Formats: sequence, C-alpha cells, structure tokens
Amino acid sequence: MAVTLREVAAHAGVSIATASRALSGRRKVSPEIVARVVAAAEQLGYRPNAVAQALREQTTRTVGMVVPSITLPFFPEIVQAVEYELQRSGRELILCDAQYDPRVEERRLRVLVERKVDGLIISPCDMERSRPAVVEAAKAVPLVQLDRYVEGGVSDWVGVDDEIGIGLAVEHVIAGGAKRLAFVGSELTNSSARLRLAAFERGARAGGVQVTDVLLGEFSAAWGQRAAELICTGGRIPDAVICGNDEIAIGMLRGLRAHGLRVPDDVAVTGFDDIGYAELSDPPLTTVRQPREQLAREALRVLAEARTSPGLRRIAVAPQLVVRGTTRPEK
Repeated sequence: MAVTLREVAAHAGVSIATASRALSGRRKVSPEIVARVVAAAEQLGYRPNAVAQALREQTTRTVGMVVPSITLPFFPEIVQAVEYELQRSGRELILCDAQYDPRVEERRLRVLVERKVDGLIISPCDMERSRPAVVEAAKAVPLVQLDRYVEGGVSDWVGVDDEIGIGLAVEHVIAGGAKRLAFVGSELTNSSARLRLAAFERGARAGGVQVTDVLLGEFSAAWGQRAAELICTGGRIPDAVICGNDEIAIGMLRGLRAHGLRVPDDVAVTGFDDIGYAELSDPPLTTVRQPREQLAREALRVLAEARTSPGLRRIAVAPQLVVRGTTRPEK
C-alpha cells in the first residue's frame, strides 16, 4: 500500500500540517524540521498525490512548451535549458512538437490548456498563421513567446536581439575585408527569418558593401548546400555569406567545398545560434551565440510575472559573436 502523509508525520514526530508545509515549501518551517520530514519521506518511500496536491494548490506545477520542430538543433537545446530551470523549482515540462504545421500547433496548444498547465511557452512556427491559436491560448493561461513571435503583440515575448546579432556578423566580415556579401536564410514565414534578413540589409547598407544574392529557403543544411550551388553557378561569388542559422551555414560549407572554394580564404561564412555542431564543423563555424540558459531563465521569470501582473513585456537578450575558423581576421 502507498505510504500516507500521516505515516510520514508520525515517523518524523510532527503534525500532519507541519509535514505538509515542510514538503511543499510554501510556508516557513525550520530547517531542522524540514530535514526530519524529508528524511522520513525518503525512508518510507512517500510519494505525494499529485492530483490532490493540484486541487489544493490550484496548480499542476507543469509548464507546457510548443516548438516548431524538435528536429532543428536549436530547439532541443533551448528545451533542455527550460527543463533544467523548471526542475530547480520542482516543476515539470510537457513538450510538444508542432511539426512546422500551424494546424498541429493549434491542437497541441488546445491539449495543453485542457491539461491545466500553469503556463505556456511557445515558439510559433508561422508569424501569421499561428496567430489565432496563440491568441486563444493566451486568453486561457499565461503565455510567453520564446525566440519567435506572431504579429500583433498578443503576449509577452523573450528572445535574442536578431538585429544586433546579424549586425555583429556583418560588421565582422566587412572588417575582415569583405566587399561583396550574400545572405542565405529562410522564407519569411517567421519573425526570426524576417528580422535577420532586415538586419542584414541594414548592415550591408551601413557598411557600403555590395549585396550579390539574397536566397531564401528553409532553416536546414540541405538548403544551405543547395544555396551554395546556386551561388557558385550564378557567376557572382561573394566575399562572405551571412547565413540565417547554423544549419544553413554548415550546408553552405559543404557546398562551397564541393565547388572547390576555400573557407575562409575564398569565401567567409557565418551562422547564427551556436548549436553544438558549430564548433565541430570544418572549419569550426564563426557564429552568433544565443544565450540559451539566459533565455530560459527570462522566459520563466516573465511567465511567473504574467500570473500576477498581466501585460505585454518584450525582453530582448543580447547575443554574442563567436569567432572561429570560417571568417578572416579583422584588419
């Protein structure tokens, strides 16, 4: 039979109410008593009734998270950071993959709301088509958009400052001698894709350099390799290619090499995100690092504030340029 809280209290020599407070951590109990109760619970193998606890506290101690695709390397890394922060406070993460389909995304959001999660974190897969579902979910539960967002300012948002990040990459390659730049990114269906292209265009104008190509496809290595082929067969080889994410950049490296071009001697390449593979590419990839741990902490902080203080908060976290082997030294 399951061990009850009454048995834990008796074993620790305290009242049931004191044992409950010691295990929940919601009210002040002396450290000595907390240690006794926790030790008793561990010795007896006590497991609290999650349903009853949720009814008492009006909380499930769960946060739902929906990402565009779990196959994109950036998102498992940000999910890991969010889950780590939640575990530190005794909460759990329920993760859903939208499969880059706003219809699937809508179903995932509805299920999480029905499961009474305490809050939602979402990186919408489409800036426009995801909006109705995000608006409805935000009416039902505190919601924070992370990394990407839908149009219209429907909820709090936490993400990296894409303009600063791309600006750092553009300034770096220009300082290394680049006078002709190309941009390879994703189709403009999400906020990250739009902001990074706009930042590239501003940076190129400010630097007074020529833009040879703007190629838009998807955030994938396959597209990066295909874009490299288009660049190499198009007759206008740039001095540097600014890529919308690291996967595109890694595909670009492979494609340029296949056409006999050396990186960075012939063409410099930059990425965005600093995924785990970036440092392992050949050469190691110069990229813009998204501080995932900081983004996770900020998203959960804003989510907690939203429960007691509704409003539209926009937190842009500064990225960092990580210079490795795919760009030339600044002059």
